[in-house]
Amino acid sequence: MRMTMTTGIITTTMSTDVALTLHQLFSPAFPVGAFAYSHGLETAVQAGQVSDASALQGWLEAVLRHGAGWSDAVLLAQAAQGADAAMLSELGLALSPSAERRLETEQQGRAFAATVSEVWGREIPAAPYPVAVGLAVQALELPLEEALRLYLQAFAANLAGAGVRLIPLGQTDGQRVVQALAPLCAELAGRALEAELDDLGGFAPLIDIASQRHDMLYSRLFRS
Repeated sequence: MRMTMTTGIITTTMSTDVALTLHQLFSPAFPVGAFAYSHGLETAVQAGQVSDASALQGWLEAVLRHGAGWSDAVLLAQAAQGADAAMLSELGLALSPSAERRLETEQQGRAFAATVSEVWGREIPAAPYPVAVGLAVQALELPLEEALRLYLQAFAANLAGAGVRLIPLGQTDGQRVVQALAPLCAELAGRALEAELDDLGGFAPLIDIASQRHDMLYSRLFRS
């Protein structure tokens, strides 16, 4: 991929390694505000459902396999492969089981799209987060399967980081959880690459209920 950068009055064209671009997009430093959301995990910790590293790993595996992880991966893949963005955006919002989860995907998607548009000069419309990412992957001609793997790993890593703060856990335990979930991220990425919209959906009621109850907590560190 080639990109043009303008500094002052000097314009240069440079080659960019697509792997570096992907790592930049899914870096914790990319300004989407993911650190502010726990995806309902804060409720689960306060309720005593997640109290150690093993329970955190199990919770995140359920999120990835049966919850938003899988649905997001399918939406991302469909957007990157040229499916109708408006339809996918409506579907992405409809899949949000609570007002806070809807806010989570809307605000992260809007921030992601705006930053990509400004930095890479490609017009990415505001959309739910996985749809916006898929549109960017298409516009920047990035490898889809690698994008899916890194998206899912970044999602898991962000929630593991929330668990480290909430339970609390040591940083090493948090990294062990992320490492243990890496094969699942790769598996889901491969499946999402071949999936159709009919393959969307999952069953993770405890996670959905946790997100619905989050705004009723007496004290909260996170926005979801």
